[in-house]
Amino acid sequence: MSDYDRSVANAQIGQTMGRTVAVDEGLRAYMLHIYNYMVLGLAITGLAALGVYMLSVTGDISQAAKITRGGAEVAARIPGGMFLTPVGHTIFVSPLKWVIMLSPLALVFLLSFGIERLRPAMAQILFWIFAALMGLSLGSIFLVFTHTSIVRVFFITAASFGALSLWGYTTQRDLSGWGSFLIMGLFGVILASLVNLFMASSALQFVISVVGVMVFAGLTAWDTQRLKTEYLYGAMDGETAERSAILGALSLYLNFINLFTLLLQLLGQREE
Repeated sequence: MSDYDRSVANAQIGQTMGRTVAVDEGLRAYMLHIYNYMVLGLAITGLAALGVYMLSVTGDISQAAKITRGGAEVAARIPGGMFLTPVGHTIFVSPLKWVIMLSPLALVFLLSFGIERLRPAMAQILFWIFAALMGLSLGSIFLVFTHTSIVRVFFITAASFGALSLWGYTTQRDLSGWGSFLIMGLFGVILASLVNLFMASSALQFVISVVGVMVFAGLTAWDTQRLKTEYLYGAMDGETAERSAILGALSLYLNFINLFTLLLQLLGQREE
């Protein structure tokens, strides 16, 4: 009888360990899927930003866009001794710039609130389009900051993001209580940024950048733990898991991009 009890106990332990291993492997595959989406989105954004910058500037004054200044037609000059091409003027100066800046926001709302009505393939396509549009709007950083400082800040952001996300994934501390506080901080940063569009205060921009870095650093760890928890307790599979992975990649992507742009405001060297 005792031998039978031990056999049953060993079988139950083996089944439990098997389920645990399966869950761990599934979780790793799920999180890797999210990170792959995010990294590919960042690659699309970077290529789009670099591509639009290369199309937008020229060192040849004869190819520069012409603008009217003081009643005279002059070439559209930018810092660094370069000129804007007609393409650059259209994207960064004309009213079209507002369409380029706001269209990614529209896609974020569409993906966030309408993804349940989208097939995963369509959600993927919208995510890639969103990443490309973000690249178009971010192309302006090459006009403002030196290329060396952009690369330096990118690697600082990547290292910081990786460390924060790893901590969020491995920590045993429950970060769920951070959510409401971080969301409030996010709305505060957005509101202050809108106010500073009219005030153009360098001091306020510095405060926004510092607070924003702390908010998005916290969101990176919080979102990572949230995604892990959703997989463990959400019983996701098939299309549901794919949609969740796309939304997860979107949230981490936005954390990375915002962390990068805010750190660039703090640490980037501007073109003269």
